[in-house]
Amino acid sequence: MVETAATTPATGRGRAVVTLVSVFLLGLLLDQGSKILAVRELDPQNPPALLGGLLHLKLIRNPGAAFSMGTSVTIVFTLLAMAALVFCVVWLVPKVTTRAQGFVLGMAMAGIAGNLIDRIARGPAPLRGHVVDFFAVPHFAIFNVADIFLTLAAALVILWTVRESLLERCDDKALEDTGRAAKD
Repeated sequence: MVETAATTPATGRGRAVVTLVSVFLLGLLLDQGSKILAVRELDPQNPPALLGGLLHLKLIRNPGAAFSMGTSVTIVFTLLAMAALVFCVVWLVPKVTTRAQGFVLGMAMAGIAGNLIDRIARGPAPLRGHVVDFFAVPHFAIFNVADIFLTLAAALVILWTVRESLLERCDDKALEDTGRAAKD
């Protein structure tokens, strides 16, 4: 195929969107593929231990949110996930201008969509489906690949925000120092 201006993302925005879509699709594939394998291969009564017991592969179907909170309001989580995904597509995707932004938003969207697919398509009923979770760390929640993507995206946004705040403070301090030096 011959690359032309129309087929090559020549702009930063184009590369950012390609990154977003690539990370989203890869994350969704990893999440759904791992859930298919977990459901097919794991025995909920006999979870294998890995890493010296630091990680177990314990299959559960979670109707709630993190730490199984809100198990009686599954449909609320489904509707919130739908709204979050629509918000990402309509409001955030058009604002993505860098590959880093595309990477983080792609991860967040993959996490949202991965668990949303479970809520829509898995039993016991459409929009009330239980999320497949299978990574168990002692004394912590049981989670899945979508949860990992969501957590990493949130952590990166927090780190990014802290970094930007620190850079702003450094810039403000440098401006103050420059102003004082000019007065002297």
